[in-house]
Amino acid sequence: MNRRSDPLHAATPATPDRRRALEILREVFGYTQFRPPQDAVIDTLAAGGDALVLMPTGGGKSLCYQVPALLRPGMGVVVSPLISLMQDQVAALRQAGVRAAFLNSTLDAAQARDVLARLHAGELDLLYLAPERLLQDSTLARLAEVPLSLFAIDEAHCVSQWGHDFRPEYHGLSVLADRFPEVPRIALTATADARTRREIIERLALEQARVFVSSFDRPNIRYLIQQAPGSPRDALLRFIREHHTGDAGIVYCMSRRRVEETAAWLCAQGLEALPYHAGMEAAAREANQRRFLDEEGLIVVATIAFGMGIDKPNVRFVAHLNLPKSVEAYYQETGRAGRDGLPANAWMTYGLQDVITLRQMMAASEADEIHKRAERVRLEAMLGLCETTRCRRQALLAYFDESLDVPCGNCDTCLWPPETWDATEAAQKALSCVHRTGQRFGVNYLVDVLLGRDHERIRGFGHDRISTFGIGRELSAEQWRTLFRQLIAAGLIGVDIDGHGGLHLTEACRPVLRGVRTLELRRARPAPARSARRSRSSTPVETFDRPADRALWDALRALRLELARAQKVPPYVVFHDASLAAMVAQRPRSREALAAVPGIGAAKIEAYGEVLLEAIAAAASD
Repeated sequence: MNRRSDPLHAATPATPDRRRALEILREVFGYTQFRPPQDAVIDTLAAGGDALVLMPTGGGKSLCYQVPALLRPGMGVVVSPLISLMQDQVAALRQAGVRAAFLNSTLDAAQARDVLARLHAGELDLLYLAPERLLQDSTLARLAEVPLSLFAIDEAHCVSQWGHDFRPEYHGLSVLADRFPEVPRIALTATADARTRREIIERLALEQARVFVSSFDRPNIRYLIQQAPGSPRDALLRFIREHHTGDAGIVYCMSRRRVEETAAWLCAQGLEALPYHAGMEAAAREANQRRFLDEEGLIVVATIAFGMGIDKPNVRFVAHLNLPKSVEAYYQETGRAGRDGLPANAWMTYGLQDVITLRQMMAASEADEIHKRAERVRLEAMLGLCETTRCRRQALLAYFDESLDVPCGNCDTCLWPPETWDATEAAQKALSCVHRTGQRFGVNYLVDVLLGRDHERIRGFGHDRISTFGIGRELSAEQWRTLFRQLIAAGLIGVDIDGHGGLHLTEACRPVLRGVRTLELRRARPAPARSARRSRSSTPVETFDRPADRALWDALRALRLELARAQKVPPYVVFHDASLAAMVAQRPRSREALAAVPGIGAAKIEAYGEVLLEAIAAAASD
């Protein structure tokens, strides 16, 4: 009988043992209380119900299925899209004393047989699988032979064909509802607008699931967006050197070529930067990702191929050298910064060419017109976020149907309010120039006409004799390029679809041309010299005023690295920065005191308690 359709069971679900769930949280994971709605999600799964959970990166999604998997009898099965994500999560669980394993192509035959033997012997609490492996008949048959506590479908937005991380294999996961009707299922994601949520529910047969939507706000992230300066790479270098020397970071670029060039350039400037893109040899790509996870202070320069499987909590900055194609992509990519809850920066510079390139890519794609239209709408929303004069966080959250009552005070528009200007007359000149030159030329040519520059190409087309020739000398070339970018972002000008970047007027420009609509635009200006300085909070080392605290911080980080290398796991799998910072602040002198440090459960105290206490005592005696 399908319990989900049974009204008796639906009306009288088993009451979960909340006390035991809190014990698991404290003893295994080292935390004393759940963050809402973790407790309600765990109650739902413990009682045998299904759940769809939308929670921001770093919000504690994994505990929503890890705790009930340990609470309920049987083994939990976690569907994860990337091998690196499985490996990191399993390593972290084993550090906490949880019997976890993964089954994927990185295992040799003997290792795979060992995992399967443990599965059938009931010696696993959690098993991680890719959707392709899970949906094999042999895997489904094996799972039917053992008690299961739950199915967790991570990165559930991959099921949406409208999303930026679409994985067709996820469509087959609806079979779980048919093959295992008694086993509760939970789907989790950090990125899903209303349309994607509906698709997740439909594709995964979660119509009876409880839906939990947390705030999308990441208050520890400072959003910084600026118009591309003369050299975006120089601006990036200044940003890193001034605010993130020695920090781990991710730099996103639009093309593989720019990834390679930027990584090489940063290395030439004395930084340690690694490239990552889909065109690299798989071994080199995987080696760079593993170095980024295992070592401290590295920078990865990547295309969007990098990131979904990154659990590294102490990424202190994410930088974009090009415009993301959607707000969802921007939110997810910037969300890889500050997963530990400590301060982080999301820095972006973009320019007119980004807009043109993205629109050309969309026009040239083989997607049907419905998907192209959806992509265009998402790009317009991304441009709107860039050009807004309001609080970035308010605009970002509004996209996900969430309101923030007051400006955040932690984004560039709050810290340095942008100047606006009445751009109506300048816009009319620009629009007229597009019209009078035949609606087929690119920005640079149009700027030359407006500035009245005398060169052979303009004379050849006879555009030195039109009324808009030389009427724009009150603005500089850079100001005109900014204006054109903003007119494109506002939808008043379109870009041709044949790849040449010519501009044409849209119907939306008519009210401006006729003078019945005024146009207030953001005035371009250089970013403040110290644009990323944190005003409300600091990284752990910046909060340590005493030399002794800094010395202990350095000693604990060195110890963590030594322990991690000995076990061939990333340092953050052993301890998060937040746990080290708490040790510096609390100076625990006993195992009981260590138990009060967030993120340190019983297994870690047993494994590392003595060496931690020795390091803290040694620092006190210096």
